[in-house]
Amino acid sequence: MPDVHLPHLEDEKETDRGPSPDAHAGQAHQGRAMHRSKSLLKIGLEVLLISTGVFLGLMGEQWRENARHREVAEASLRRFRTEILANRKAVADVKDYHVTTKKSVDAYLAADAKTRQTVEVSIHGLQPVFFEHTAWELALVTQSLAYIDAQLAFALSHVYTVQQEYAELSRGILQAMYLRTPTENMEGFLGSVAIYYGDVVMIEPKLLALYEETLPQIDRALGESPAGKRDR
Repeated sequence: MPDVHLPHLEDEKETDRGPSPDAHAGQAHQGRAMHRSKSLLKIGLEVLLISTGVFLGLMGEQWRENARHREVAEASLRRFRTEILANRKAVADVKDYHVTTKKSVDAYLAADAKTRQTVEVSIHGLQPVFFEHTAWELALVTQSLAYIDAQLAFALSHVYTVQQEYAELSRGILQAMYLRTPTENMEGFLGSVAIYYGDVVMIEPKLLALYEETLPQIDRALGESPAGKRDR
């Protein structure tokens, strides 16, 4: 009887079983790794988008805040310009009168008792300058000086400080005049007037010079130099 060779069925069965458990485990691990990579990429993109949005929001808010500061500064500078022009005119209108009156008062006080009768003293009121200062007070309240160029803010502060000194002198002479009228003590009154005018005739040219220095700075800050020239 001839020999019959049967095929090795176990090998075929083993071959038909498909991938081994290790292969499945490797594929699962690779899938999880890819999933984690996609998740991290998604999170990174979300963080980037959120950060970009926050940054743009902050930049927009900063731009709006800077724009508001520029508007406040411009409005304040326009008020300063109007006020300084008015004060400059007020000083220029009385400057010559103060110089002339001071000379006549000094001449009267320098004369002896006999010649004083012949010295003419013509006083048409003290005519002090009453400065406008609303723009300065409003700038202090609103803190708009912080939004103005530092050099210009310093110049404005100097102008208003000198004006305040002048105002204090005027307040003092007016109080003295009401406490002791000229008819009660004419020589004493004229002596006070001479001291007062001696100060103001020095301050007034200084103020006019400060106005001439400060107004062009304001015009440059506003970008209105031609308009500034028309007002002069």
